[in-house]
Amino acid sequence: MLEALKEEVYLANMQLVEKKLIINTWGNVSGIDREKGLFVIKPSGVEYSELKPSDLPVVDLDGKVVEGSLRPSSDTPTHLCLYREFPEIGGITHTHSLYATSFAQSGHGIEAYGTTHADYFPAGVPITRKLTDREIEGEYEYNTGIVIAEAIRKYGADRMRAALVNSHGPFTWGKNAAESVDVSYVLEVIAQMAFNTELLVSANAFRQTDKIQQKLLWRHFDRKHGPNAYYGQKKK
Repeated sequence: MLEALKEEVYLANMQLVEKKLIINTWGNVSGIDREKGLFVIKPSGVEYSELKPSDLPVVDLDGKVVEGSLRPSSDTPTHLCLYREFPEIGGITHTHSLYATSFAQSGHGIEAYGTTHADYFPAGVPITRKLTDREIEGEYEYNTGIVIAEAIRKYGADRMRAALVNSHGPFTWGKNAAESVDVSYVLEVIAQMAFNTELLVSANAFRQTDKIQQKLLWRHFDRKHGPNAYYGQKKK
């Protein structure tokens, strides 16, 4: 079942290792077949060196495993929530990458300081609110998806393709599994740039730093992602 999607999601998971976004088993990627209403996700706690496409469980949009003998990622309910909330999402990545997670643990989003950020995100990458005690004690992982949805809804998941879960780490998404990993990689680099920018300012190397001008941010974002985008080559 969904052998092509399993291969795609397997390769996307292996990119987390290649791009050095994870250590141990600290991450997962999923991809969805919207027509069938099924998604494929990394199994929980399986070492990447041992992972095979056939190991990936298939899950329906009710959260039921319909194929596979291995338990799916413990973050599966978060992926499920985002797939339900945003039909435009085709793939999701979660990591504990160093700089993006550092921002998440600080309880602060990643401000947009320059055009590198603006090439990928239309505003600062948002931080979610903290979960309530009831949300933590209840369906914790699904409720994690709910706070992500709250944080990005005003932008739309097709424009704001990342969020930092407060005290936890980053989630990213895209039109497929591979794109969600690409966004995760870009997010980590942007987080490092923002960290260094703020470090320079805090060390009094400069008097202050300003966020990027709004018009410049939107111009850079829209030239790649807007209705009249002109970055790159025309698709044949």
